Amino acid sequence: MSRVRPRVCFVAHNAFGELAGVDTGHAGGIERQQAMMARWLSGRDFDVDMVTWNEGQADGSSHRGVRVLTLCRRDAGLPGLRFVHPRWTSLHSALGRAGADVYYYNCGDMGLGQLGLWCRRKRAKLVYSVASEPDCDPRLPRLRDLRERVLYRYGLRRASRVITQTHRQQRLLREGFGVESVVLPMPCGFPVEPRDPGSAPDPGGVARVLWVGRFSAEKRLEWLLDLAVRHPRILFDVVGAPNSESPDSRALVSRAAGCANVTLHGRRPLHAVPGFYDRAHVLCCTSSYEGFPNTFLEAWSRGLPVLTTFDPDDVVRTHGLGWSAQTLDGLSDCLTSLLADPDGWRARSEAAVRYYREHHELDRAMERFVEVLSEVAR
Repeated sequence: MSRVRPRVCFVAHNAFGELAGVDTGHAGGIERQQAMMARWLSGRDFDVDMVTWNEGQADGSSHRGVRVLTLCRRDAGLPGLRFVHPRWTSLHSALGRAGADVYYYNCGDMGLGQLGLWCRRKRAKLVYSVASEPDCDPRLPRLRDLRERVLYRYGLRRASRVITQTHRQQRLLREGFGVESVVLPMPCGFPVEPRDPGSAPDPGGVARVLWVGRFSAEKRLEWLLDLAVRHPRILFDVVGAPNSESPDSRALVSRAAGCANVTLHGRRPLHAVPGFYDRAHVLCCTSSYEGFPNTFLEAWSRGLPVLTTFDPDDVVRTHGLGWSAQTLDGLSDCLTSLLADPDGWRARSEAAVRYYREHHELDRAMERFVEVLSEVAR
């Protein structure tokens, strides 16, 4: 039965660190966004829960108005068996303790199917928000085995409402899965900080390029390191780290350490991130695919244009929010051009702030989510 205050439960396995402001060794744009949305809703007319891995917190503890319900520990159980117990069994228990009107999920994996099965059995409502473009591809290239693909497809079709970040994602879901969705601009909680005109790049001065993200194959940090070799007079700041170490991530760290103009800052707390945007002249994205990067929203809120290989719905090119290129040579040419054109940079900086205010500012964007969540809850 629906309440006077609807209860929303975010099922966000890895988001406890972002919600509580502690380093759990796992960070990403999805987790940051889920924590931000949960806190915002808890300050309005919603009761909010979040289901996460057990990171040592007490079950039912409250963090900034959000009640946290714990699963098992991330590494609990025996390999091969832990899929059922304790992972699925602890998820089943946590969902029941939430007793929510709406369950919200934001990962393109088999967890969506697990939620779909539970919600069908309990006649509960499920909202799925697409996080990345490959999740709209019927081949499901990021899912490793048949079990994952079957569960994901089931959950996608069981969701009461599907939210996409771009019109391209909406089209891909319709054509590949026969699933309809609603396109909502993603919210961002960064304060708007328009750039001082003097912060434009000086063709004769020192320029700074910022890269923010986790070290994973699709983010292609190696492309940024290639740019650093081609542009030895430009300073490159890298904020991020691998969520788990691997030979590839260690090789990237070793290579970056050998570049005199590259500084690895590691994973940084949220309060320290705006300063990196404010010191940079451009945010560089080298990803082969994304959803709608939170880093773009954070950069635009500070008046920082982007230089990117991924342009969601062509908004960067169409609205003049930066520069886009699909090849390393193209990125290099754009970087040279933008640093030599302060007036062009200022125009893009102003456009970035304007676009952010109109589409992604937290209160404005979240009101759209409230409409969807309230409608589903009713």
